[in-house]
Amino acid sequence: MNLRQIEVFRAIMTTGTASDAARLLHVSVPAISRVLSHTESQLRFPLFTRVKGRLVPTDEARRLYREVADVYLGVQRIRDLTQDLVAQRTGLVSVVSSPGVGHVLVPMSIAQLHQANPEIHVRFRTMTQALLIERLLGRQADLGISLDAVDHPSLVSVPIARCRIVCICPRDHPLASRTAVGVNDLLPFDFIGYPRGTPLGERVRNLFAGLEELPRMPVEVGSPQNACALVQLGVGVALVDEFTMLAWSESRLRTLPVEEVEPVVAHLVYLRTDPLSPATEAFVRCFRSVLLQRGMAVPRSEQLSSELEMLDQGALPPTSGA
Repeated sequence: MNLRQIEVFRAIMTTGTASDAARLLHVSVPAISRVLSHTESQLRFPLFTRVKGRLVPTDEARRLYREVADVYLGVQRIRDLTQDLVAQRTGLVSVVSSPGVGHVLVPMSIAQLHQANPEIHVRFRTMTQALLIERLLGRQADLGISLDAVDHPSLVSVPIARCRIVCICPRDHPLASRTAVGVNDLLPFDFIGYPRGTPLGERVRNLFAGLEELPRMPVEVGSPQNACALVQLGVGVALVDEFTMLAWSESRLRTLPVEEVEPVVAHLVYLRTDPLSPATEAFVRCFRSVLLQRGMAVPRSEQLSSELEMLDQGALPPTSGA
């Protein structure tokens, strides 16, 4: 099957009729019928049976469709790449980040970058750390911002931002009258947890590891943003990073420091073999500028990357406030 046959086959599988497939592909119904007839003749078995005007896939078609879906995704990636190559002429940066950093700090950085360099195209997504690493290794992103250090031989991980872990509770909660809390103070209350393997999930588990008992965890969420929403609704208390709390400054939540807990350090992550592009360097300068304004930047003396130390002499002019 060539790519045109794959495209027509997929269109029929997703729509169920030749006429709908023709509309999806912006061609005529006879053109769809000719390609389908030629494909079935080549394969020497039918792909569809005709039932009351609809094309019902055969068992062979269903098995074939699973493989075709993978091929089609590959074609889409090629199309995306060609668009990226065109955009590179004026500058393109693709950024992926952990949700906590991505809700406020990255959008603020993008806004600053756009104001100083409106010709740069930005592609931004939030995702889990595992997917962030996958995107970077697959060269589907230029830069990652992770809520934790990334240990991979092909990736550079540079500390860039720091914040505290805080406890959040409703303002009418028994803990709300305190000025700070310890781990033992959380045990009597329902606690909103995070999955194993996530930066916050592992921190919470390590925090409770030395205790004889654990708090009751009736709900587990994948994002600290979800935890904030549930705490505000009275479901329980939670531990979140202050990056996340930037999006909840006007909420009804009480925020309490947690005693004897190490801070969260967010890291810039990128491929060791690929130099940062001028557009990516411009974004990093904007990101650091936003962090400095918020008092969350890791000092230059703690950054171990020579590339970052040279950002101020990057190819693009420094952005305002950097």
